[in-house]
Amino acid sequence: MSPETRRIRITMRKPWFALHWAVKPTIVIAGRGHPIQWGVGTWQVPTGEHVAIRAFLFNRMWRFGRAEIVVAPDAEAIEYCAPALPFLRGRFRVSG
Repeated sequence: MSPETRRIRITMRKPWFALHWAVKPTIVIAGRGHPIQWGVGTWQVPTGEHVAIRAFLFNRMWRFGRAEIVVAPDAEAIEYCAPALPFLRGRFRVSG
């Protein structure tokens, strides 16, 4: 029997002015990496549990913009904001 799941909305935002090009965002949920696109998407997470979600950016040479958040069971949406410079960290916030 598989555990109950719910959906969480994740918005990936990049700055309007950034000193990096051709970067691809990746999120890690339950230890599994998922390459994703900029914008809004939904992901399955376990119901009734706190879930750790990590994100980073990759530009074929290095990873940067790392961020991590632990999402409460009642959270419905989070937002990742990418850094403008390729050596800074990204940030998450709960948005709903």
